[in-house]
Amino acid sequence: MSNDLTRRLAEQLDWHWAHQLRPRLAGLTDDEYFWEPVPDCWTVHRDGTVDFAYPPPTPEPVTTIAWRLAHLIVGVLGARTHSHFGGPPADYGTWNYALDAESALAQLDEAYAGWITGVRGFDDADLTKPCGPAEGPYAAEPMTALVLHINREMIHHGAEIALLRDLFAHTKEN
Repeated sequence: MSNDLTRRLAEQLDWHWAHQLRPRLAGLTDDEYFWEPVPDCWTVHRDGTVDFAYPPPTPEPVTTIAWRLAHLIVGVLGARTHSHFGGPPADYGTWNYALDAESALAQLDEAYAGWITGVRGFDDADLTKPCGPAEGPYAAEPMTALVLHINREMIHHGAEIALLRDLFAHTKEN
């Protein structure tokens, strides 16, 4: 049953990507991308900067679709693809953030392709190895734990983005 776990882990995320998240992003407009449903949202600003603090303030700010996509592109997929599969460097401080929805979706597609290709290349032994120091709290955990974490991040942030699109569509001023 070699690679059965790898197949299942990849299929879980890939099903969500192909049937939920990516279809829900079709037609994303710049107005939606930058829409702030409440004052003082964290966002990607039109000058290319992004709101970020670690640890985040309490309560955590509401974030825009632009911010959530940047989080998926840089922090969830990009940094991990760099650490584990030799992808390009990706960190919040130096990233070239997309200033429009179309560019953000292109970045997301590229980041997703790098991650899922890397995951599909794992064998059973790879999935039992510790994640390593780049993964902070996951450093001593097996790679399976990180892959499951990334799947959860993609699923829950994707659902948040879908909700923001729904709210945008049903807001009177839009």
